[in-house]
Amino acid sequence: MDIHARTDRLAQLLEQRLDIRGAGFETKLRRAGRLLPRHLRRDGDRLVEAMRLARHPRLGRQLDQVRLEKAANAIEHYLLNFDAWDRRRGIAVSVSTSILTNILIVIALGLCLALWRGLI
Repeated sequence: MDIHARTDRLAQLLEQRLDIRGAGFETKLRRAGRLLPRHLRRDGDRLVEAMRLARHPRLGRQLDQVRLEKAANAIEHYLLNFDAWDRRRGIAVSVSTSILTNILIVIALGLCLALWRGLI
């Protein structure tokens, strides 16, 4: 497995699926932040560290290729199955729910105040 080719593919997927811009995989992974689950951020950090170690001739041979392949596969699987519309829909539902809850609280407080003042 060529670590640099694999991280370039993951960087491309980060840009396509999550709309994250940046110079390379490391920058895009950092900008992704909480858009990725914690275990995938950890896997991404492993890949970034492996990219650094792969530049060194002796340390590059000591990398755990199986573990790095699993990490890259997990990130790729998540990004290929990521649904941006579903995420946006979830955000819209969450915002509208909080607004509606606040409106209902204000109406209830208004009714309680009207009852207390004897207007109703």
